[in-house]
Amino acid sequence: MCGIIARVGSDNGVDELLNSLSNLDYRGYDSAGLAVVNGDIRPTVVKCEGSIEDLGTRIDGRLAGSVGIGHTRWSTHGPPTDENAHPHTCCDGRIAVVHNGIIENHESLRERLVAAGHRFDSETDTEVVPHLIETYLKRGCDPETAFRRAVGDLSGSYAIAALIGDDDTVYATRSGSPLVLGVGDDEYYLASDVPAFLEYTDRVVYLEDGQLLTVDPEGYRLTTFDGRTLDPSVETVNWDPEQAGKGAYDHFMLKEIYEQPHALRQAIKGRVDPGTNELSLEEFEEGAFADVSDVQFVGCGTSYHAALYGVHLCSNRGIPAAAYLASEYATSQPRISEDTLVVGVTQSGETADTLNALREADRAGARTLALTNVVGSTAARECDDALLIRAGPEIGVAATKTFSSQVVCLLLLAERLARDRGLDESSSDLFAALDALPDAVQRLLDETSARSIAERYSGANSFFFIGRNTCFTVALEGALKFKEITYEHAEGFAAGELKHGPLALVTPETPAIGVLDGPDREKTRHSLAEARARGAPVVAITCDPESVDDVADHVLEVPRTHLELAGVLANVQLQLLSYHAAAMLSRPIDKPRNLAKSVTVE
Repeated sequence: MCGIIARVGSDNGVDELLNSLSNLDYRGYDSAGLAVVNGDIRPTVVKCEGSIEDLGTRIDGRLAGSVGIGHTRWSTHGPPTDENAHPHTCCDGRIAVVHNGIIENHESLRERLVAAGHRFDSETDTEVVPHLIETYLKRGCDPETAFRRAVGDLSGSYAIAALIGDDDTVYATRSGSPLVLGVGDDEYYLASDVPAFLEYTDRVVYLEDGQLLTVDPEGYRLTTFDGRTLDPSVETVNWDPEQAGKGAYDHFMLKEIYEQPHALRQAIKGRVDPGTNELSLEEFEEGAFADVSDVQFVGCGTSYHAALYGVHLCSNRGIPAAAYLASEYATSQPRISEDTLVVGVTQSGETADTLNALREADRAGARTLALTNVVGSTAARECDDALLIRAGPEIGVAATKTFSSQVVCLLLLAERLARDRGLDESSSDLFAALDALPDAVQRLLDETSARSIAERYSGANSFFFIGRNTCFTVALEGALKFKEITYEHAEGFAAGELKHGPLALVTPETPAIGVLDGPDREKTRHSLAEARARGAPVVAITCDPESVDDVADHVLEVPRTHLELAGVLANVQLQLLSYHAAAMLSRPIDKPRNLAKSVTVE
């Protein structure tokens, strides 16, 4: 989950490297470092435990070079220390390497290298790579061959970039972890994710597993691992660079919550016509899903909650569907046929557990589809089909606007599946509500009272979130968001299950937050009454405040909409509740402890 950046140009690029690292710190932020070529026989390395700002202070204008690599770390092997920070070097310091992923055979490689006389300074798996390159250089290999042979010794998942000696070339490759090349006018960038360099160029080349890239000031060359030259296509990313910035907001999370009306418009644009009830998903041919017998969704975290929402949307249309935690999919052994559609719900398209689940489904003969935010992501490229959610870059570690966009696109997918299979299409009321959804979210954002409710219950012992049907999935997501950024205990329950155990935990210090605007709203209302009868303060999220006068102490009101979309509006209120609660506790909202944005390790 670490962030890699490389920059190759003809002028001093240290400021660009530091800025690009700042743009990547949602991928890890416990240590950071740079290595640059500056005329010496070895790259100059500066690294430290702490933030990228700490790294900038340590550099303090004393580092210069036109070619360099950088890294921001999310710890896997060894705690955050100066020694464990990347880049890592070989014995004589002539090779510097940054790495994202996990090298599974690092222990045996380390033993072999130590026996050969190599000295190690860190606890990381990464450090074996520069020593391997050094070994092959000493055997007479040229730098590219040494890099190629060193990588051939590795097993696991990795994205690697290396500097070798005083050469102004960056060597890079990937296997299971993302790398994308940015092609500028007079410089080149290499990063784990596009936002790293988006303000410098929007032209990109997505690397595939097993490809080797060399970049110098004269250009770049992409080859297969056996040396065959490739001619990759250069794509243009249609993200606005300003979208990757924080603007006037205090946090990326708040900015991205308020971007949801725009993100939803993008998700819907050109895909639905409320006037004619037409649905157009140009990614798929007419009747593309006519043979689908059942749908299996896989995802992690917030994306898993969106997948659960998708199950309800499919079931409502008579389509057999189930959702699986991607990390458990292989051991769950669901029955798969050639008519099974397996949908990977993944914001980044790079989540390791989800990719592995999709690959397992592909091996079993299923058709695969990636529901993702990133055009050139691994999931989008590897799956049989892809449906983009079009949410724009999301930098905050806690996902917000991507959940809303995922749910809307899952609704469109479920509707298309139903139509292709000859099932009754939904009424025009749904598409009219979908068309009005962005404005409804904007109205909610303008009128919300989430901050005052967060103030009222700051300091509570625990928070319970409950709901039924799609509102249960929103309750799960609300609890996840709350615990992610406040560090306070929160749990989501199906409302009907409250009385089957969790009610034992209810006290006057455990607010119960109920999402009511689903098909079983009255039953959820009864569950809230049970909690209140035992002293719990109750917050109700509903479009009909008067209906909960007798059970709710506070109401977070949402605009009235179609039942299948009510959860989207309720979720925005829960995002705001979590945000304001975390802000009052002075939590690092965009960088919650121990977490990172794109989980590219299992």
